[in-house]
Amino acid sequence: MAKRVFEVWKGSNKFILGGRFIFGPDARSLIFTLSLIIVPIVIFCVFVARHLRHEFSPYNAGYAILVIAIVFTIYVLILLLLTSARDPGILPRNLHPPEEEFRYDSSASVEVGGRQTPGLQFPRTKEVMVNGIPVRVKYCDTCMLYRPPRCSHCSICNNCVERFDHHCPWVGQCIGLRNYRYFFMFVSSATLLCIYVFSISAIYIKVLMDDNRAPVWRAIKDSPASFILMIYCFIALWFVGGLTGFHLYLIGTNQTTYENFRYRADNRINVYNLGCVNNFMEVFCTKVKPSKNNFRALAQEEEPPPRPVGRPTVREETGGEEDSGGGNPRPKVQNDLEIGEDLLKISQRRNVEEMDDEIRSRGSNGGAPHNTSDVESVLSPDHHRAATVRDERRHSSWGRRSDSWEIAPEVLANSTVTESRSLSSLKETRQ
Repeated sequence: MAKRVFEVWKGSNKFILGGRFIFGPDARSLIFTLSLIIVPIVIFCVFVARHLRHEFSPYNAGYAILVIAIVFTIYVLILLLLTSARDPGILPRNLHPPEEEFRYDSSASVEVGGRQTPGLQFPRTKEVMVNGIPVRVKYCDTCMLYRPPRCSHCSICNNCVERFDHHCPWVGQCIGLRNYRYFFMFVSSATLLCIYVFSISAIYIKVLMDDNRAPVWRAIKDSPASFILMIYCFIALWFVGGLTGFHLYLIGTNQTTYENFRYRADNRINVYNLGCVNNFMEVFCTKVKPSKNNFRALAQEEEPPPRPVGRPTVREETGGEEDSGGGNPRPKVQNDLEIGEDLLKISQRRNVEEMDDEIRSRGSNGGAPHNTSDVESVLSPDHHRAATVRDERRHSSWGRRSDSWEIAPEVLANSTVTESRSLSSLKETRQ
């Protein structure tokens, strides 16, 4: 059965509802974040806002305090869901390295079959133009692609994310091109919600002081929940409020958190800065780009990597071929050497046979060889036997299976006949 993309996804993400929602590997931290928002609001509605419904007489305006708190909380939760449950701008991985970037490095050669074959290398960086200024981008070994400008590989999610800002553990997701707007709106809305809860809680304590004509400590004793909410919101404001101010600065200068922390000490020129107004419009007034991943689509089978154009493969370099018996690759260089050795043996055997025929013809005509020692050295049994054994080895190599060097019976018979003929011809020569 064919699987879908989210089922074979190589990143560390988690999917729910059939791939409709994507989260980071630390998605459980989202439950803690939800509790930090929902629990204080429930306490606020039950112990503070409920008692203020009739405090403002015109048209029961006190109900608006309760309604605003609920609606505002739902709005913050929606922004949190849009931030953490959607694709932040993940770049799809390549099935194989980019073919147009193949490069052979002779210094990284590999010895195959006794020959040095250049190793396949990829340029680690290359330059692209951004607003007329060259920017260096890096090659990602995991995703097998050159990262676009402002793209970085998240080590937690194990994905390359466009306009990578940071990985936020509070939302359990990377913050990138497609969810940065919602992340900022979530942080800024949470800041406003903290200010709202803090203000209404302080107002309720003031109301208790006026109604009972009691000091502040007596009012806090009558409504401890208000005092606890004020302390909680004050602490939270240091976090979400400071984060909102920091990202306002980043948006105004068109930076990401990653770029600010990494390049701040380098005094690099910010090639993405378009001016404060244009920078804010780029974040809030542009259409969110569609996702480059269809997680519910059927997954494609991985194809073998393409062969580099204009350069032979390692197998072609070594001329590897399958042996008919064992199936092991044999280098072409080894085959060529064997063929050359066989040709040399054939020529030696023919020279010996010609000399044998010549000596026998002289013996039949009553003539003697000019130099008997030379003839004996040439046609000595040991020498002839060595030539015959080499010839047998050659014939045995023709008929071997799975690198077996057994000598065929007919070759042994031929070697015996040849040796006996050489001995008889030698005796005739000496006579």
